[in-house]
Amino acid sequence: MKTRHIALFLFSSAILWALTSVTSFAQAMPPYGAPITIEQAKKAAGAAVARMRKLNMDMTIAIVDSGSNLIYLERSNQAGIGTIDAAIGKAKAANGIKTPTKVIGEMILSRNQSNLLGVPGAFPVEGGMPIIVDNKVIGAIGVSGGMPADDGAIATAGAAAVQP
Repeated sequence: MKTRHIALFLFSSAILWALTSVTSFAQAMPPYGAPITIEQAKKAAGAAVARMRKLNMDMTIAIVDSGSNLIYLERSNQAGIGTIDAAIGKAKAANGIKTPTKVIGEMILSRNQSNLLGVPGAFPVEGGMPIIVDNKVIGAIGVSGGMPADDGAIATAGAAAVQP
């Protein structure tokens, strides 16, 4: 009987810990806002393309709205075909988890949150950035074609361009 009580206590403690962790994590995340407009998406893409050209790179830039629907895609002539799906995946992951994809990777590696690997659409590689306006996620930008730090810098430039 004592073993059963200990097991029940441990199970209850694990459930309480999980609920507390999920709740505090969700509270830190901004809510979704109205979907990004095509004008805002083009502005973000334009800033990303300018940064990409400054770095003399060939990449794909994808922008999704707050529902993770692809609304804008731009691919350099010499960007690899594989960069298309990667850019879209990074944008969808940044929007879906409401955090930069670099952070997703860091959570897996340094915080031992390998459970994120099981989240459909999680993309733990730098290059995805949520687009946040008035503390609301209106979409996200994903960039692929360079080294992760380059992808991240270009995505950051695109996301920042939409700020009022």
